[in-house]
Amino acid sequence: MLKCISPVDGSVFAERETMSAGDAAKAVASARAAQKEWARRPIAERMALVKAGISRLNQMSEEVVPELAWMMGRPVRYGGEFGGVNERTDYMIEIAEKALAPLVSEDSVQFERRIEREPHGVVFIIAPWNYPYLTAINTIIPALIAGNTVVIKHATQTLLVGERIVRAFKEAGVPEDVFVNLFLDHETTENLIADGAFDFINFTGSTGAGAKIERAAAGTFTPIGLELGGKDPGYVMEDADLDWAVDVLMDGAMFNAGQCCCGIERIYVHENLFDDFVEKSVTWVNNLKLGNPFDQETTLGPMANKRFAEEVRAQTAEAVRDGAKATIDPAHFPEDDGGTYLMPQLLTNVTHQMRVMRDESFGPVVGVMSVKDDYEAVALMNDSVYGLTASLWTQDAERAARIGREIETGTVFMNRADYLDPALCWTGCKQTGRGGALSEIGYHNLTRPKSYHFRKVKA
Repeated sequence: MLKCISPVDGSVFAERETMSAGDAAKAVASARAAQKEWARRPIAERMALVKAGISRLNQMSEEVVPELAWMMGRPVRYGGEFGGVNERTDYMIEIAEKALAPLVSEDSVQFERRIEREPHGVVFIIAPWNYPYLTAINTIIPALIAGNTVVIKHATQTLLVGERIVRAFKEAGVPEDVFVNLFLDHETTENLIADGAFDFINFTGSTGAGAKIERAAAGTFTPIGLELGGKDPGYVMEDADLDWAVDVLMDGAMFNAGQCCCGIERIYVHENLFDDFVEKSVTWVNNLKLGNPFDQETTLGPMANKRFAEEVRAQTAEAVRDGAKATIDPAHFPEDDGGTYLMPQLLTNVTHQMRVMRDESFGPVVGVMSVKDDYEAVALMNDSVYGLTASLWTQDAERAARIGREIETGTVFMNRADYLDPALCWTGCKQTGRGGALSEIGYHNLTRPKSYHFRKVKA
């Protein structure tokens, strides 16, 4: 039995029985049987059905928003994830025909030579709990539009999300076996992967879990997209707009209780601005309101699970023990209960010998270091096993581009952070994983090239 334990009050919010291996295999086989007919439908029809599915999901917002708060703790004041879901859906529909159009090398009397995009077949999405709709939509939309069928398995912490998305799409007219939600334990999931049940696998989650998926798929030659851990840096240069940098970087560090794939986890500030940056950031953080996510005044809800909060507390305590300075007074956050409700923290006097500056924290804590120049900042930003995004703060775009080329990361931001642009490829390097979602490249990753060389007449 899969159980979602609510971080709000520790109660069992939802539970579902896991499928047997046999039932799961039958469901995947049904999705495979439905794929060819789905792919034969005109792309305009597939796009219309996908759009209708998202429209139906939007109509469920009054259920979705409180459901999310119960499952993973995000305050209801933020209204769920519909803004990003709609933006990404609209963009991926807009570019679909261009992204999937054949690449024609020759169309003459003698020869027809082209490369077409062929759907992989059955796409398996293993979705995380932190942005349970957004992360899933990144793959669901282009996969279905490209002609794949989709099987989704969602994280236990957000147990109802896959079920709800599939329900919305079915009610909008997407055929029964084209989009399927499964409730699976880890063993059944790994066995299905090892048996080659899927034609493409997309996983968002921890680096350790990603490694298990790669091991399970070894020898099957199944293509895999992995978005794994992160330790995203920000670098504030001496010419930065300080107030803007503080506002965006602190929001990037603290929003969603710090549980963001591309959240800011470490910040490097030019020595000329360091003291002012820290002072303004402390004021910013102290204005957060930790509390019950159903309270409209709450800006910082509980972490999704007690063990996640315990890891952040452990990293913070170790850093303070080793010389870091905690700048946020616990008196500002009496709601910290030692469980899922965790106060935010900003640490100075940190070093890269501390876990809080090396390991993924995935919570409302951020370390801030002073740097002398770009060279030192780049060295520190690259001193990580992860590489998802980096946020640069300057008024000089050429300088940002020059620094960006030196950073080992998937996305370089200038004067913004913690945002996923659907027009750009969402990708990472090092232990953050491989592959890429969204943009035209996202469509290419969810299809395979198929070449046609037709000789029409005898030479």
